[in-house]
Amino acid sequence: MALRVVFMGTPDFSVPTLRAIAEAGHDVAAVYTQPPRAAGRRGLELTASPVQREAERLGIAVSTPLSLKGDEEQQAFRALQADVAVVVAYGLLLPRAILDAPRFGCLNGHASLLPRWRGAAPIQRAIMAGDAETGVMVMRMEEGLDTGPVALTSKLSIGPDMTAGELHDELMPACAALMLEALAKLEAGTLAFTPQPQEGALYARKIAKAETRVDWSWPARDVHNHIRGLSPFPGAWCEFEAGGKPERLKLLRSTLADGAGEPGTVLDDGLTIACGAGAVRLTEVQRAGARPVAAPEFLRGARLSTGMKLS
Repeated sequence: MALRVVFMGTPDFSVPTLRAIAEAGHDVAAVYTQPPRAAGRRGLELTASPVQREAERLGIAVSTPLSLKGDEEQQAFRALQADVAVVVAYGLLLPRAILDAPRFGCLNGHASLLPRWRGAAPIQRAIMAGDAETGVMVMRMEEGLDTGPVALTSKLSIGPDMTAGELHDELMPACAALMLEALAKLEAGTLAFTPQPQEGALYARKIAKAETRVDWSWPARDVHNHIRGLSPFPGAWCEFEAGGKPERLKLLRSTLADGAGEPGTVLDDGLTIACGAGAVRLTEVQRAGARPVAAPEFLRGARLSTGMKLS
């Protein structure tokens, strides 16, 4: 028999899981997502979340509350009489009344190997820390932040030059597949949970604008991990001199390289940059207002020569 599901999610990452649940024949009673936000070049147009657009395509009722703390919202949620709520990157805290409303509670698909990287930015933080492995987990939610017991795990290797965007795209279908497996086990009465260990817990705090600028005094591996962990969004960046004034340059791809010099110095005509120890070669960059380009195309217009410095 199919489960009666309430789905709660917001960004692109959540969409494959919603689609998979609906296509598997479960009864999706409602979708909860963040309200439409200002977008567009001037920030004047209200844009529905990717999950809302997918729910509307599937013909599923959508709710976009600003908060779930009020009695009215909690009563409306209980009235859905869900067997289970599935939560994937929703973005709102769920109070106890919401967590307890579905018959089997709330299942969360989280993009890390808990207890490592609890919180808002697990994909970026895993790469920025140089992790060689991550994954997705299905856990039962409780009031703590990503602290609930884990039912299922799917692991994934992180390649040495893999960006956050590439990892995100590999984890999306993995999350959907794992959640379908969890729901099948839940239907069969075989879904078992194991408490998270206390050791190794790390918090993946939201990426702040102040930390996106590259610090060339860091070792090359840290600079490389910083660049790929923030690519494509929000993007690591530095400045170079263009026409006698500084211009911001977004750094989208890099690789470790041989070389040494004063941190930030251009070492060759292949855009190899000296770091505090070692060097990185920038392979894809983006000037302000322009499209991303490979390093050779950027160098044809930027005229960065050996010995110049990035800051």
